[in-house]
Amino acid sequence: MAVRDAAAGTAVHGRDEALLFERAHYRHDPRWLLPVPPRLCLACALELLPEPGVSLVRKKHVLSCFRDVLVRHASLVMQLVAQDQRVCIHFINMLFGLLCNVEDGSIANLCIEVLIQLTTQLKLEQTIHCLLDECHKELCNMPSMRGSLATLTLLGKLVDAIPALADKLVMEHGDLMEHLLRGLVYPSEGVQASVCYLYGKLYSSPMAAETLSGHFREKLCSLFLSTLDGAQTKELQINCLGLLRQLLKYDLFVSMIMNKSALAESTESVEGHPGETSLPLVLKKLLLSRDETLQVASAHCITAVLVRSPEKYAPAFIHADIPEFLFEHLSSSSEVLVWSSYNCLILLAEEPLFFSKCHTVYGIESVVRSLQENLRMNNTELHKQGMLLFAEILTRQPEEIKLFTSSAMCRDAGRALQEAVSSPVLEVAAEAVKATSAFLRKDHQSAPPVQYRELRALLEAMLDRCADFSQTPLSRRSLGHASRDVEKDILRRGKFLLNTLEGFRNACRLAVEFQNEPSAQENPFTAPSAEKEDTLEAFSEFLLSACDSICIPMVMRHLEQATHPALMEVFFSILHSLLVIVPHMKEKFSKKLAASSFIRLTLELKARFCSGPSHSALNQACSSFLYSLCTSLLSAPEKTEPPSQEELSAVSELLQHGLPHISSRSPESLAFLSDCQYVEGAARQRQYCVLLLFYLAYTYEDRFVSEAELFVAVQSFLLSLQDQGEHPPLTVFRASIYLLAVCQDRDDALDEPVVSAIRKFLEGIPDMHVIYTHHPLLLRLFLLHPELMSRFGHRVLELWFSREESSYEELDDVPSAGQPMLPASLAALFHIVRSSPSILLILLDLTYSSPVDTAHKVLVVLRTFLRRNEDVQVGGLIRAHFLLILQRLLVEHGASPSEALGNLPSLLSLLSLVQLRNESEQELDSMAMKLLHQVSKLCGKCSPTDEDVLQPSFNFLYWSLHQTTLGSQKRAAAVLLSSTALIELLEKMLPLTWAEEASPRTTLLCSAWLLTASFSAQQHNGNLQVHQTLSVELDQVLKVLSFPKKKAALLSAAILRFLRTALQQSFSSSLVALVPSGAQPPPAPEDTVLAPLGTSQVLSLVIGLQNLLVQKDPLLCHACVGCLEALLDYVHARSPDIALHVASQPWNRFLLFTLLDTGENSFLRPEILRLMTLFVRFQSSSVLSHEEVGLVLQSAALADLSSLSNTTLQALRGFFLQVQRMGLLADQSTTQTLQVSLEGLSPSASSAQPPLQDMLYPFLHLGALDRSGSCGQWDGVASCFRTEGCAVYSPVV
Repeated sequence: MAVRDAAAGTAVHGRDEALLFERAHYRHDPRWLLPVPPRLCLACALELLPEPGVSLVRKKHVLSCFRDVLVRHASLVMQLVAQDQRVCIHFINMLFGLLCNVEDGSIANLCIEVLIQLTTQLKLEQTIHCLLDECHKELCNMPSMRGSLATLTLLGKLVDAIPALADKLVMEHGDLMEHLLRGLVYPSEGVQASVCYLYGKLYSSPMAAETLSGHFREKLCSLFLSTLDGAQTKELQINCLGLLRQLLKYDLFVSMIMNKSALAESTESVEGHPGETSLPLVLKKLLLSRDETLQVASAHCITAVLVRSPEKYAPAFIHADIPEFLFEHLSSSSEVLVWSSYNCLILLAEEPLFFSKCHTVYGIESVVRSLQENLRMNNTELHKQGMLLFAEILTRQPEEIKLFTSSAMCRDAGRALQEAVSSPVLEVAAEAVKATSAFLRKDHQSAPPVQYRELRALLEAMLDRCADFSQTPLSRRSLGHASRDVEKDILRRGKFLLNTLEGFRNACRLAVEFQNEPSAQENPFTAPSAEKEDTLEAFSEFLLSACDSICIPMVMRHLEQATHPALMEVFFSILHSLLVIVPHMKEKFSKKLAASSFIRLTLELKARFCSGPSHSALNQACSSFLYSLCTSLLSAPEKTEPPSQEELSAVSELLQHGLPHISSRSPESLAFLSDCQYVEGAARQRQYCVLLLFYLAYTYEDRFVSEAELFVAVQSFLLSLQDQGEHPPLTVFRASIYLLAVCQDRDDALDEPVVSAIRKFLEGIPDMHVIYTHHPLLLRLFLLHPELMSRFGHRVLELWFSREESSYEELDDVPSAGQPMLPASLAALFHIVRSSPSILLILLDLTYSSPVDTAHKVLVVLRTFLRRNEDVQVGGLIRAHFLLILQRLLVEHGASPSEALGNLPSLLSLLSLVQLRNESEQELDSMAMKLLHQVSKLCGKCSPTDEDVLQPSFNFLYWSLHQTTLGSQKRAAAVLLSSTALIELLEKMLPLTWAEEASPRTTLLCSAWLLTASFSAQQHNGNLQVHQTLSVELDQVLKVLSFPKKKAALLSAAILRFLRTALQQSFSSSLVALVPSGAQPPPAPEDTVLAPLGTSQVLSLVIGLQNLLVQKDPLLCHACVGCLEALLDYVHARSPDIALHVASQPWNRFLLFTLLDTGENSFLRPEILRLMTLFVRFQSSSVLSHEEVGLVLQSAALADLSSLSNTTLQALRGFFLQVQRMGLLADQSTTQTLQVSLEGLSPSASSAQPPLQDMLYPFLHLGALDRSGSCGQWDGVASCFRTEGCAVYSPVV
């Protein structure tokens, strides 16, 4: 080859030397030699390339260098070449000639590349025309298409490089199309590929395409489809598909091709042999190829056809079973192929035939698997398209064709959606939310068992994603764009929230639809012992909880920024559904919605958007929600009687017809309610609806209208009803009364006509309970208007107490010194009673006529009122009324009054309290004497087992006997002693103390013993006439004291009080006879002086008293010391030696030190001081020495006596005086100090002892002391067990 080059006169130089054609270079101007590498002489290249003697290798090298120069130094070459247009044309002709003559494909490609670069760089019209002419001439002069490959390739790449040439080529060289057709049928796929490439470039120009439309229709279409169908090489297949892509950009060609395909399919089906080629079948064939590029291109072509008109062209592809193969391609690892298949399937899904031929049932598993695989990649567009396809399938799938044939497949689909909705890419999550909404359809979830747990997880993921998006900060950019950007962000959030709510609504709808299907209630494969989580009930509860905790807060936050009717329509549809799907939580949810101002929100939305014909869907959703909410609240009211089924049905119908027509704002609604003109039927129905809405809103503290304005409006409404002679439904009237009560100002009263109208309406109602609402203000409304109170006050108060949940026991158990704060309702009642004390008579009647539990509440309230309002003088009023009640009771049920009325104990307890409120030393008037007589008469008709009646009766008798003047005491005792039945009852009761069975309560026995002691003392002191004696077995009394029952300290104290009275009377009472038990042996001579006691009995009693003392019970200690004092006085008067012997026993010293504790000045207790006084009095120096007496006095002189109780001071004063009388005061300074201290402290100066009323009142509770194990409650009453005379009395339980 070097020899050949040398013979041709060429020279091959090194890389840095010039590339020259030396034989001719000497003639060339130096300017043609390029100064930059590769140093090529352009003139030499012009002469070298057409030279036949130069080798192809050399020519290829020169062409390659020339191409490099054109690429690297285009401007330099263009300056040289463009200087003379003839040079340009010569260059073009020379290169084209080389292209036509050379057979080497690589050199041909270099020639084409250089020609394209040179033509595009020169940008000379003449050179382009020249080249086109040469090409045209070459093709025309060519007898066959065998050598046309290079020319056709050049034309195709030239038009590709200069798109404007397409129009020129078609317009000026139109006959060239015939040669292209020849090339298309030439049996060379290379030539065919070049023709298709050129056609593709020509049809890429709209003008050229329009010009060639007839050519395509008449000649090219069938030939092209046939070529595409028969293409074997990839080059031809790719170029054919490229041409097809260009053709499919035009509706005209799409229509031509598809019509031709349809004709081909019909011909084949009729004639039974293949005819014309069908595009869907050709593309199906390419889809079946294993070449990914062809598959993708085929899918793109299918998409290009379908995008023009899916409903028109999709059936052809569906009949060709294209979807089947597209579904198969979804498992490909190529993202491009999967994305292309998604696009095709999305368009095919718009055709119903796609579903009716069950392609989706065949391919849904592939779709779900593809989604699961693709979500692991980072291709966001792929995620979006996949979700879009899934949503389309789920949405358009016919209900009668089940998409998911197994629960496992449904579960996998749900998990794929769950992963997609959690995507951080908003667009992907948005598409997934739409797909989720379509997924939550009954026919998609009906494959048993229903995967409720999976559905719950999917909904949780969807709601969490929406919540995260709604909480992201809004865009904050430059000031100029801030407002617009914020609006866009709000719009995006609203759209995402709307899609989320639509999905949630579908879930609620799914739960509603499954309620009537037993097979969908729970998973039948769940073990019986397993926790029932995968059930419809649990799923429904989750929906309610999710709406409450997530949906409602999200919507409320969005409402602060924007209000979208479509979003609110979906939202209220959800709330309406939730009021249906969870019946057992419907009431609670309804009340929470009402308390959260949802009635106001709904009415405001209706007024804003639904006043006209627009937004009918929102109006319907709001009306349906309000209907469900109102019926739920009315059927389960909190503070009133539930309506009857008939009443509820009437109200439901009223709301159903009236709510859609209410779309006015609050002021307009008030004006409408206040309309005093004649109101027709439909308008009246709407008034009822408005009133019920206001009523329910006010019931749950949503007061969005003025109370004063609503008060006036309701009055006008009631007057309008009266004027037109109408009677409102009970529910409406109850709402009216309630609104009047809660809107009435404290200083305003109802107008007389309104009160008259209310009374007239109420008189037409069989019972007040159907319109009663439990509220303090409604009570005030009835009790502060005399016309209403006189007629309905009793029933209203009875209803009030029957609805009160609290029994107020905590108020009854607290002494007046530590009064707790009253409940608001009770405080309101007390305020009303103070303003009208006559209400107390109604309350008193209630204790007589109401059920026992209601009467008990009334009693507690009355007691509390009387304790806290001592300035209200109602004793005479109550006692007179009670006397009438008691007289009527005794007349009607004289034989057994205790069985006639269960509330009698409550009445008697109240009477005791009224008596307690009297000040001490008060004369008993005639009313008190009558009550005393009636109560004693009542007691005489009772048996010992009537404890509930006897206990408060004994309390009243005891208090009446003692809390009065001496003269009244004598009169009261005479009245009571005249009741022989009462004395006989006491005689029956006292032996029950030591009975083994059928023993009454300890508290009642205590009262009996104390009352007997009081009767005996009063009779003895006043020398009163005795009509009936009372016998008590002395041996049994002493035995009970020696062997007391457990937890019977109070009973022992009461018996000691009785025994002390007997000892003080020296057993000489005319009323009480202490008799022996059965036959007794004759007494010993030394016992006669102590009769009826014996020496052994005295000693046994002393031991029993000592045993009781060591229990250190304060009340019992006082009673024991008092009884011991009386016993020693009785024995000393008859046998001083025995008395001194008893007082000087060494055991007494041990007893005394046992009672003392380790605290400082522990001796300063009344029982210890009185005991020491007794030992000093009887000179028991072995028990208490003189030195010890001095130490006691010294300690007392140093103590702070001002902090001691009156009882303790009195005992200390008695001890001091006794020591003084016995001459034991050795230290004069101590004596003087103590005497001054005692004289400076009068009994009234002490703050520790409570007044007698406070001291006794706690024991008026039935069994209060018996229930309490604390001795602290007894401290205040200890002083009642004293030795100073019978005028000082003991407490009664």
